[in-house]
Amino acid sequence: MTKYKIAVVPGDGIGKEIVPAAMEVLLAAGEKFGFSFDMENFDYGAGYYLEHGKFMPEDALEKLKAFDAVYFGAVGLPGVDDTLPAKDYTFKVRTQFQQYVNYRPVRVYPGVTRPLRSEKPFDFVVVRENTEGEFVQVGNQYLPDEENGMGVDTSIFTRKGIERVAHYAFQLARTRRNKVTHVTKSNTLINSLSYWDRVIKEVATQYPDVTHDQMYIDNASASFVLKPEVFDVVLTTNLFGDILSDLGGAIMGSLGLGGAGNINPEKDFPSMFEPIHGSAPDIAGKNIANPIGQIWSGVMMLEHLGENEAANAILAAVDKTTESGVLPVDLGGSSSTQEISKAVISNL
Repeated sequence: MTKYKIAVVPGDGIGKEIVPAAMEVLLAAGEKFGFSFDMENFDYGAGYYLEHGKFMPEDALEKLKAFDAVYFGAVGLPGVDDTLPAKDYTFKVRTQFQQYVNYRPVRVYPGVTRPLRSEKPFDFVVVRENTEGEFVQVGNQYLPDEENGMGVDTSIFTRKGIERVAHYAFQLARTRRNKVTHVTKSNTLINSLSYWDRVIKEVATQYPDVTHDQMYIDNASASFVLKPEVFDVVLTTNLFGDILSDLGGAIMGSLGLGGAGNINPEKDFPSMFEPIHGSAPDIAGKNIANPIGQIWSGVMMLEHLGENEAANAILAAVDKTTESGVLPVDLGGSSSTQEISKAVISNL
């Protein structure tokens, strides 16, 4: 029997509720499909910071490197500077483990009321460049308290960084509906994003069987709402992908439905799987958090590990759960976190 070593980082807030609930689903799937997990918990996050003055120990990444994947909840607490969680945990893991693909799918869940007027089904993936672009944190604040104070952040786009995420997007499209839409704003960011466009177009010539088009971020944002069914694989930058994928969660019906993978495609390092939402400390401890995004992140983890049959079965069980009306409060239902995960296991 195959056994996978998984580092479990529940994080803060509702992460401590939805991660255990989703883990029960993964364990049930393993039992059904003939594989198992060796799971080890790590208490990294804002809670750890309040106790130790840092989000994780110095040797944390060395420890995590030994695992097949990292299963992560959410990070952040009201008493902790909101600029720290990404800088001191998320970005460190993504960069050091070369998780240059952020994979965020968007789809229709049966039985879930969507805010869109159109009832047309949609099913697409936002592929976000995950280690470069606007989030590299190259910059500084100069004389911030003075009249001529300033803050500067510099975006960095490298040929290697653009090429590798573009190849991933085009190869992914070949397994779906053979279409890539790359999102840009090169009409105003005429140096960085015109280079982004140029390199992507060069890569596109290597995939003549894949339809490729370019769309500005403002048009893409509007199209997510007005005609999301036109998208298949959406390739975009770190900042734009962060925003668009949350909009994707909204058009599904709730950010609580969205899952994500921070992926190192070569598997030289472990990939990290997490829901797209935050730690939601305002509802933590009430047993009302939506675990579906966390469960879907587990589905992506299983796909990455090669357990596609189990992954498909979990997603089908989630669909059966929502279709039967077992919904959390953020979707207008009354089911608790545990009731939802137990219903998914029952349907599995």
